[in-house]
Amino acid sequence: MASGKYDKYLSRDIETHQEMFGQAFNSGDADAVNSMYTEDAVGVWDPGVPLAGQARRDRVKEFMSYGPSVDAKVLQTLVTGDTAMLIVEWSMETKDADGNPEHLEGVAVDVLQRGEDGNWRYLIDNPYGVSGPRSAEEAAGA
Repeated sequence: MASGKYDKYLSRDIETHQEMFGQAFNSGDADAVNSMYTEDAVGVWDPGVPLAGQARRDRVKEFMSYGPSVDAKVLQTLVTGDTAMLIVEWSMETKDADGNPEHLEGVAVDVLQRGEDGNWRYLIDNPYGVSGPRSAEEAAGA
């Protein structure tokens, strides 16, 4: 990957990757977020809908247009060679497609790859892990 204006969000230390992702995400800049993925990364930004390539990049841009903010905590990190898996608990404030406030939360299962430049990037980003998103109503058992 060529270096560029979003390098400040990339991390050579897997322990700081999630913090850097949070900064990129909360900046509201979809290009900054997309810079944190490998070219062939798969993202599941909607439960059960894995996207790759341009479709994934476009979905990130669309989602970021809702003005989301995220708070996340890494629960577990496993690393072997140039591959890492993160289990991340997250919560998000955003708006739905109609512009109404929406709270989402979940536990992500993410797979990252260390590139030739030494930086970690998402290879698989599955924010919902094995479950779907939980809205405030679902979390409350409604």
